[in-house]
Amino acid sequence: MTKNVNNKPAAGPLKILIYGYGNPGRQDDALGIHLVDYIEHWARENQFTNIETDQNYQLNIEDAERISSFDLVIFCDASVKDIEHSKLEEVVPDLRTEFSMHAVTPSFVFGLCQRIFNRNPRTYQLNIKGYSWEFMQHITEQAGKNLQQAKEILTRFLIQEISN
Repeated sequence: MTKNVNNKPAAGPLKILIYGYGNPGRQDDALGIHLVDYIEHWARENQFTNIETDQNYQLNIEDAERISSFDLVIFCDASVKDIEHSKLEEVVPDLRTEFSMHAVTPSFVFGLCQRIFNRNPRTYQLNIKGYSWEFMQHITEQAGKNLQQAKEILTRFLIQEISN
């Protein structure tokens, strides 16, 4: 999809990126990766050719360039936040960094995208509550239930966005 001078969508389907991150070898840290794997299959099955997926162990500053070519971006990650199961929240750009660039946030990536590429994709983060971060390759039972809820939230959201 192209943008006009007001950075509003022009005619055509939304170009959507679903980006999961986490470590598949650290139990519930893999929730974002599992969700992206599911969405990739779901989008292909439903012939949503405007949905792309990506995944990595962590976000990097280079991801600002990656998200700059999309209209809608949803970051998916495991969370230790005090949420019930999963929560979809709009991302606010923020160029503040922590002591180490090892922990790049969606807010920072989005802020870089705006500043460097002058692009403003609608950006969200889907947090999925995790419980255990041990060196194992399976998620906990409760995290699996949260993942199922996250799948439902995300697919409903995507169908609504594609329909508009």
